[in-house]
Order: sequence, then C-alpha cells, then structure tokens
Amino acid sequence: MEIIKEQYVDTVDMPKLIEGTIPKIFSELDPHSVYITAEDAAAVMEDMEGSFSGIGVSFNMQTDTILVISVIPGGPSEKAGLLPFDRIITINDSVYAGKEIRDTHVMKLLRGEKNSTVRLGVKRGNEPELIEFEVTRGEVPVHSVDVSYAIREGIGYIKVNKFSRTTYNEFITAIAKLKQQNCTGFIIDLRNNGGGMMDAAINMVNEFLPAGQLIVYTEGKSFPRSDVHSNGTGTCKDAPLVVLTDEISASASEIFAGAIQDNDRGIIVGRRTYGKGLVQNQIGLNDGSQLRLTIARYYTPAGRSIQKEYELGKGEDYDMDIYNRFIHGEFDSADSIKLDDLPQFKTTIGRTVYGGGGIMPDIFIPRDTSGITSYYSSIVNTGVLYQFALEYSDAHKKEFSAYSNYRDLYEHLKQQPILEEFTNFAMTKGIRKRPALIAISGPLITNQIHAYIIRNFFDEEGFYPVFQQDDPVILKAIEVIQSGKSIPLVEEQPEIAADHVTENKGGASKRYRFIKETPHARYTV
Repeated sequence: MEIIKEQYVDTVDMPKLIEGTIPKIFSELDPHSVYITAEDAAAVMEDMEGSFSGIGVSFNMQTDTILVISVIPGGPSEKAGLLPFDRIITINDSVYAGKEIRDTHVMKLLRGEKNSTVRLGVKRGNEPELIEFEVTRGEVPVHSVDVSYAIREGIGYIKVNKFSRTTYNEFITAIAKLKQQNCTGFIIDLRNNGGGMMDAAINMVNEFLPAGQLIVYTEGKSFPRSDVHSNGTGTCKDAPLVVLTDEISASASEIFAGAIQDNDRGIIVGRRTYGKGLVQNQIGLNDGSQLRLTIARYYTPAGRSIQKEYELGKGEDYDMDIYNRFIHGEFDSADSIKLDDLPQFKTTIGRTVYGGGGIMPDIFIPRDTSGITSYYSSIVNTGVLYQFALEYSDAHKKEFSAYSNYRDLYEHLKQQPILEEFTNFAMTKGIRKRPALIAISGPLITNQIHAYIIRNFFDEEGFYPVFQQDDPVILKAIEVIQSGKSIPLVEEQPEIAADHVTENKGGASKRYRFIKETPHARYTV
C-alpha cells in the first residue's frame, strides 16, 4: 500500500482502496474472519456491550410515519414526556412523515452521542398542533434476556437472545426472580441465538455444574489448548434443566448446549445447531475499524469440534448450508440426519453424542408447520399481520391501557371477532380472502395478532406467554421436567427422536415452511 501511495502514476484514494482490498483478503480465509469498517464497528460494539446512546423508545414505520410503540421506563424520552402511540413527524425541524424512509436511517437520526439533544415534533391523538420535545440522549439498555416467567408450577422459562457483556447479570437476575416464584426447574431457550461473548456462556453454564467439570476448551496452531472448568459456585447445580436449540443457535449458544450435554447435566430439545465453532480475536485499527481473525476452534468437553466443515474462500457455499439443510428436510424429519456417517463421542457417563458440526439434540422436534398455508405466508411476508396489530392497538389504546395485566386483556381479545376484522383489513392491502386456507391458518393468525397487541401494552412479559403457548418444543421441555427425565441416564442412549410431528394440512407445500420466525418487528433507538 505504501509503494502504491508513493510511486503510483496517479493520485489514489488510499482509504477507499484499503476499504475495498481488505475484505477481499479476508474472503479467502474462513467464513468468520472478517473486516469491520469503522462505521459498522460502533454498531457491533453497542450490541455486545449491552447498551447504546439514544432517546429510549421502540418504534415502527407505520404507513411512512414513525410510530412510538413503547417508551423505555426511566429513559430519556419518558423523562421528556413522550408517550406510546405518539407519532414523530419532525426531527430537528425536518419533516419525516409521509416520506419513504428506511428504519436504519431513522435509527441513525435518533441515536447519537450521550448528552446530545434532538428536537422532536410529535402528533398526539387528535391534538391539532404538533407537540415539541427536546430529548437529551442517554444510555439505553440492550437486553439479551428477552423474558423470564414461570411457565408451569415449579418450572421457570428464560429466553436468551444473545450473549453480551450484560447477559450473565441479566440471567442471574432472572434465576433469582424465578426462584422467588418457587421455580426449581428451568428451561433455557437458545433458539435464534446467534452467540456472542464466550465468557457470558461460560458463566451461565457454571451455574449448573459442580466444581471441576470441563465446560469448553480452545486450541489453534498458535494457541495451545486452553481448558475452562466450573468452579462449583453455581446456584442451580441440582436443578432440572432443559435447553432449547435450533439451526440458528450458534457459537456461544453451542458452547452452553455442548457443555450441558457432554456433562450429562440436562436434556437438549429441538434441532441441530448452526455449527459455528471458530474463535475470533478482535483487533482494533487506528481508524476505528476492526479485524476479526479466527485464531482457534471451540471443543466441547467430550472433544467434539463445534465447527461444521468449510472450504477456504468459499463463504457463499458456507452461507447456503442452512438453506440446503432445509431443502434436505432436516428441519422436518429426524431421518434426514444420517448418524452413521458422523463421528461419535462419549459423555461423562458413557452416552453417545455426535460430532460433525453443531450440537445434535437429545430429543428432535421438527418445525411446527400446522397452520402454515400460502395465505399465512402472504400476510407474514408482507407485514400485513403486524401492521393490523399496530393499528388495532392504536385504535383501542385508551381502552387497552386500562388493563392492569396481560391476562385480562387476553381474555378480552379472545371475545372479539379479530380474525374477521383482520381478513377484511388484509383485503384492503391486496390480499384476497381464501376461506379454505383461512380456516386452516385461523388459529395461528389469531394467536399471533393477540400476542402482538398484548406486547404493545405489556412488552415481552405479556407477549411470550401468549405467543408460545402452543409451541411444541416448549411443551416437550415441560413434559421432560415434569416426568423427571431431565437428568440423562447411562442406559438411556440419546437418540435423534422425532416427537410432536405436525401434519401440514391444506395443501401447503414445503416452500412455505422456510419462514424466518421472529417476533420482533420494531426497533429501539
């Protein structure tokens, strides 16, 4: 680069050349070694640090208007006086209503340096004039534990969406809360958790293991083997435990699941995890950009490499693996996984577990495709379902805000003709009624609308108990704990056992099954 700068025939934009060259170099390495620009590095660090500087609201772009869905308690916007369902029309005197504006652009406008200010013009209800607010930006937490609640008597459920610097403290707080509610067994949901900081996962595993148990080890060409053991200070060493995984569970999620499985400490329920077991060292550069370079591999206590196979320089093929697994039928049938072709390892009591990339569950649960039809796919993929829930919430905000708990609101919603109102609404958005398919998808659609409406008033504490009430993976986890089978026995060799297989009625084809199932359609700034 210096030779080019000093000797090249013409003047060269060196920063641009560097930004274009480094990613090409990294593309010839493994799929997880990457170059992160200075602009992107800030966002990555915010996510991992567990907070960012912003105004403290969650919003959604509703018909080209910034709609405030919730205001973070104690945050900058609450202090300034903003309320849920306010509409932000102007930002620093520039109009942002009635325009096509991307969510990411709104986030950049409303986030900013701590103690900096932003002026907002807000339309509230039927007020004829905009209400002006000056909001001083402050620290806004990024929670990695979505929710924790007693899902059954004596059983606590905790959903962890990533592993950040604050995850362990959030997790310990959740455990303490559930113990106060007399929960003695736990379901840890790591589905859709792409990983994060290894230390957070190690500290969480430590809560469940006696002293001296191997949790994970790392090893690489320039980095000799390094073992991590439990220290015996955990608060849940004897608690019944089930861990939920799926094909998105990766990295730190796999460290947690692998340590629990190999130490015969609990049961893994769900589907095979992603298979990301490469250790990256993050190196900061002078301009704020970062190199994330793979230096070692993760291994489970039984000696399994978590990392699935890859070829250097073939990142696109690697990225297609999840889709290929879907096409191959792995999400729908246990028989698609040929265990005879995989390397075998032994747990502490001699159970057989399998390598080859990712963590195989002890109990396989296929994707739940009941209620999935082409009509359902249309309303989800176009965002019409979520939009209806927002508008319905907005129209009834005064009435629904009067409810003191989500259960009472849920009972009220169940008495309303919401499905009929929704299908009429969808018609206005160009999605025609298809009675036969609506009959199949109706219960699923209704449940999700109820859950989204409840979340607008009671956040995740109300959302998840409704949204997940018929989740076959969770129902199986509850069954495992209630039947006293959460501690593996040597005579019970784990099998990739299909359970709760659902029938896909109504002519819905496989192509409708590969839908990214995420309950989040709002953004926090």
